[in-house]
Amino acid sequence: MTLLPDPVWPVVFLAAISLGDGLLCLKPARFIARCFEDVGWPRRLWWIMPPIKFAAAGGLVAGIWIPGLAALTTVCLVAYFVVAIAMHIRARDFGRNLFVNATGMLVICVATGVYCFLV
Repeated sequence: MTLLPDPVWPVVFLAAISLGDGLLCLKPARFIARCFEDVGWPRRLWWIMPPIKFAAAGGLVAGIWIPGLAALTTVCLVAYFVVAIAMHIRARDFGRNLFVNATGMLVICVATGVYCFLV
């Protein structure tokens, strides 16, 4: 196991995705708002999603230089998407949001963690 990402590019790629996702959540894009509604995420908590996603992007980028931070952030993103998948399953939302978005992001996060920190 390594404490700094090697290679760095998957971590940068994941940070860019997290940043973009955070921007799309500021005033939730229609497909994101629909996803929140479909899983029953309370509207009063929608505001918390951009800071979480921006913190993930920042943790990944800072983790290029701060030992362990990108690895920890990647693990946190894995946990986030496991919870997201569980929410989709609980809501019986078995469409695109589950299989493409949440599961796809889980695969990207796990692959980043394995490729950059374990191999």
